Amino acid sequence: MTELDELQDRWEAAVEAELPSAIELRHRVHADPRASGDEEDTARVLVEALGIDEGVPVAKTGRAVLLPGTAAGPAVALRAELDALPVTERTGIPWASETSLMHACGHDVHMAALVATCRAAAVVGVPRPLLAVLQPREETSPSGALDIVESGVLTEYGVESVIGAHVQPRLAAGVVSAVPGPVNASTDEFDVVVRGQGGHAGYPHLLRDPILALSQIVVSLQQLASRRVDPVFGAVCSVGRIEAGTTANVVPNEARLSGSLRLMRADDRDLALEGLAEVVHGTAKAHGCRAELEISPCEPVLHNDAGLTQRAHRRLVRSGVGVDTDFRSFGADDFAHYCGMTRGLMMFVGLGDTAGAPSLHDEVFLPPDAAIGHVASALIAGYLAAVEG
Repeated sequence: MTELDELQDRWEAAVEAELPSAIELRHRVHADPRASGDEEDTARVLVEALGIDEGVPVAKTGRAVLLPGTAAGPAVALRAELDALPVTERTGIPWASETSLMHACGHDVHMAALVATCRAAAVVGVPRPLLAVLQPREETSPSGALDIVESGVLTEYGVESVIGAHVQPRLAAGVVSAVPGPVNASTDEFDVVVRGQGGHAGYPHLLRDPILALSQIVVSLQQLASRRVDPVFGAVCSVGRIEAGTTANVVPNEARLSGSLRLMRADDRDLALEGLAEVVHGTAKAHGCRAELEISPCEPVLHNDAGLTQRAHRRLVRSGVGVDTDFRSFGADDFAHYCGMTRGLMMFVGLGDTAGAPSLHDEVFLPPDAAIGHVASALIAGYLAAVEG
């Protein structure tokens, strides 16, 4: 048994001792969620729970807290997200949010797991400095991760690896996915306004119907995935909002939609965005309308470092969890910005029966408290993989 093997065993045992207080912390932040950009109170609660130091402000409302190592060497950062979503909770639990915000993406679990991992690390002693990154604004753009990267704080602390773990209901409980290469898609959000000539619904031949044009745009946009991008790598173009009209018998002058374009290869992005513009403007013109298109770049493709992934895989096996080596998601995560500047590893932690589990961002999404320990084990495996490298 190596020294790192012994450290892994002692660290995981120390996490077990921290779990009761971590569960209380999870319930506390879950009951009091904060919107993206308004996470100061949540960051303060976590810093107090860490009990190490006050840390330094990052990305306006976040914190970075350094836990010194017992030996010299590059630091390893562990990331947890602070923000909640504008979702009204319907779980019915005693510690449910009573506001229009909800931790419907598992960030409450991630925060509790990071605190438990760091408190346990302070007990057992870890060889490399550990930087706890309490990151705001994961759910919005511009992202907190990009702000942290551009601030230079990771370079200042000598960070050479960043580790993250995200709960995932599409994986069975007790399974952690550690996959090299692209594991989360890039995302660009877009807004379209189609302008036509409205009027009386009984005289369509005298009008230029923007709703009809917009409807055809929605249908045609699906061809971006099926006909413009190699299906081996895939793409997803989804429309999430449509707005038009005020009553049944009046055709409006304009119609609007908002959506997102997601890709698994950076090289496909320019081609897909070009196709998006062709569909929007060409379809509007074919209906006698004109269109305005605004594209907002959000997150790049998230690439896991191959060496980190391989070493973390061995550590996860040693801890007794099942390891998945295939799972990838067309969800996006601003963790990708860390991977663009240094070695990064994002793992996915299974929650249960994938057939009937509520989706991320759902109003009844509720990971079990046991997921805190599973996420902590993944973070430990990632840290040790970085040290071994």
